[in-house]
Amino acid sequence: MEGWTKLQSGLAGLNLGQSANKLAKGFQSSVQATKERLGQVAPEEITELPQEYKDLEARVDSLRNVHLALLKVTRVYESETYDYPTQIQESLTEFGSTIGSGITNFAAANLKGTNLPTPQPVSPTTPQHKTLPHAIARAATTAAHAVQTSAGEDKLGKALGAYAGAWEKIADARVEQDHAVKERFLQPWQTTLSTSIAVALKARQAVRVSRLELDAAKQTLKNASQSKQEAARLEVENAEDDLVQKTEVAITLMKTVLENPEPLKNLNELAKAQLLFYATAAESLSSVQGEIEELSVAAEGEYRKSRDH
Repeated sequence: MEGWTKLQSGLAGLNLGQSANKLAKGFQSSVQATKERLGQVAPEEITELPQEYKDLEARVDSLRNVHLALLKVTRVYESETYDYPTQIQESLTEFGSTIGSGITNFAAANLKGTNLPTPQPVSPTTPQHKTLPHAIARAATTAAHAVQTSAGEDKLGKALGAYAGAWEKIADARVEQDHAVKERFLQPWQTTLSTSIAVALKARQAVRVSRLELDAAKQTLKNASQSKQEAARLEVENAEDDLVQKTEVAITLMKTVLENPEPLKNLNELAKAQLLFYATAAESLSSVQGEIEELSVAAEGEYRKSRDH
């Protein structure tokens, strides 16, 4: 009997009333949301939020969509192979070479002192950048060596060598551009989306829930019996105060998001990184094109002269 008394005392100490009230509010809000979605609530019975709030809501949605749209495209900078699809075959070849050198070195280290032939250790293949500028530079360098003659480098070989040198500069600029975009645009742009914008959206969700609770409380008051009118009226007043407070908080947070200069700063960094890359590319190609043109004109003149004799 004494144990039962202690159990009753312990249960009485639990705040079950508050928990039950939260559950009831959550259920009523869900019912209210369902009724509104099904068109079972008259428009005049839905609490109208301030116009300022709705305007800010639309602007924050637009800002969020801007972040998502640019991220969807510019995330290609996270992978250097975005302009060089044939890199897959090169990657497989490199992978095979790495495994081969690993096996050879393992054998060289473990077969010493045995009667089995010991292979010589080999250096692993140095990974190459998988970008179009790097690929063009490598191809032009290989081609320049291929056309060399015993008499020395001909004009095509010289032009290919100069062309390769220009693309090596462009390739270096490409790596620097991608790094700058990732560090100064992609990361902070994503941070804004996942922090300040996300916090504002969470505050808006709190406003939505509070508004549903208020309208559910109004429906309860509307249908309450005489004996429950006062309690229902008090519930509506508390819900109104809660909605006002949460709306003010959401408005403040949305204004903070919209006034934040960070996205504009990040966009400027993106444009700067791209400008530097394309300026380097333009300067390098402009210089080498002039050199190649001179060689081309000279080669054409020599060709015509040889045909005149």
